[in-house]
Amino acid sequence: MDFSLSEEHIELQKWVHEFAEREIRPVAAYYDETEEFPWPVLKKAAEAGLYSIDIYLQAHQDPTGLTLPIILEEAFWGCAGIGLALFGTGLPLSAVAAAGTPEQLFEWAPKMFGTPEDPKVAAFGVTEPQAGSDVRSLRTRAKRVGDEWVLNGQKVFISNGRYADVYVIVATVDPELGHRGQASFLITKDDPGIRPGKKEKKLGIRASDTSEVLLEDCRIPGDRVLGGMDRLEQKLDKARRGESSGRSSAALRTFEMTRPSVAAQAVGIARAALEFATDYAKERKTFGVPISRHQSIQNHLADMAVEVECARLLVHKAAWMAASGQPFNKAEGSMSKLKAAEVAVRVTEQAVQVLGGYGYIKDFPVEKWYRDSKIYTIFEGTSEIQRMVIARALTE
Repeated sequence: MDFSLSEEHIELQKWVHEFAEREIRPVAAYYDETEEFPWPVLKKAAEAGLYSIDIYLQAHQDPTGLTLPIILEEAFWGCAGIGLALFGTGLPLSAVAAAGTPEQLFEWAPKMFGTPEDPKVAAFGVTEPQAGSDVRSLRTRAKRVGDEWVLNGQKVFISNGRYADVYVIVATVDPELGHRGQASFLITKDDPGIRPGKKEKKLGIRASDTSEVLLEDCRIPGDRVLGGMDRLEQKLDKARRGESSGRSSAALRTFEMTRPSVAAQAVGIARAALEFATDYAKERKTFGVPISRHQSIQNHLADMAVEVECARLLVHKAAWMAASGQPFNKAEGSMSKLKAAEVAVRVTEQAVQVLGGYGYIKDFPVEKWYRDSKIYTIFEGTSEIQRMVIARALTE
C-alpha cells in the first residue's frame, strides 16, 4: 500500500493548480456576481490543453484512477462554478463512453469539445420536474417514426443547457418497462424541436449555466440512439420477456461512474476554505495575539483538516477501485460522494465561523464557497439517495 503520488501526478497537480491560481481565482468573484458563462476561461483552458478530450483519455489510461480527482480538486479549489463550466462536458462524455458504440464515441466526443480556437460544451439531460433523483419515472418520450426518432419532454437543472452544442437526452421508449424501457439519444442544438428554456438563478455555482431544455417534436435520425438500434431492440425484447438484466438504468450507471469525480470537486472547495481560514487565523489578532492561538479556533481548524483528509482518502480509494475494475460492493462511490459533499458544507461553514463577521461579507471568498458547497449534497444524487444506496449495498 502506497499513498504517495507519482512524479507525473505531482506535475499534473502543480500544472492545474497554477492555472487555477492564475486564470480562475482572480475572476471567480466576477462570474459569481454576473452569472455569466466563463467563455474566456474555457478558451484559455482549451488552449492550455486542460479542456480537451485528451484529459479524459489520460484519466482513462491511468491505472491508479487518480488523474481526474487530482485535476478536479485543483480546478475547484479555484472556483466551483467555473470548474463546472470547464468539466461539465465530462458527464455527457461519460454517458457516450458507457452506453455508445465506439463509432459514436469517435464521432461525437470531438463535437462536444470543439477546438481550442472554437471550444464547445455538451450537456446531459436526465432530471425532470417530476423526476429528480427518481430517474425511473421520466416522462420525456421518444417514439420511432419511420427512420427518425421524435422526442417530447422537459428537462430541468441541466448544466450547460443553454450553451451546449451536443445533448445526451435520456427518454422513455416503452413506458410499460420502467427504467428498462429507457434509452439515451444524441441531439445537436441545430436539430429541429430542441431549445433551451429558463435559465436558473442559483444560490451558488453561478458561473455554471443551469437551464431547462425543452423538446417539442424534436426529430433526429434513427441512428442517434446510444448503442445503436440492434442493442436497444435486444434490451427491450429481453425486458418484455421478463428476463432480468441485473443492471441499473444507463442514467444511474453514468452517475455511479462519476460520483468519485463529483466528490473530488467538493474536496477542492473544502480545501480552499480550510487553507484560507488557516491563513486568516495566523494573521488576524484579537487581544494582542493571532486568533490561531485561541483554543476555539484551533478546534475548528483541526476538525476541518481531519474532515478534508478523510474525504480525500475516500475519493482516491473509490477512484482507484473504479480504475482497477473492482466493484463497489459497499457502494464506495456513493460513500465518497456523500462524505465529500457533507464535508464541503461543514468545512465552509466553519471557515465562515473562523472569520466571524468578515466571513459573512463578499469582501472575503468564504461566503461564496459556503454557497457553492451546498449543491453537492443535492445534485447527482442527494445525500439521502447516497445513504439509501449505501444501506442497500450493505443489507441486500
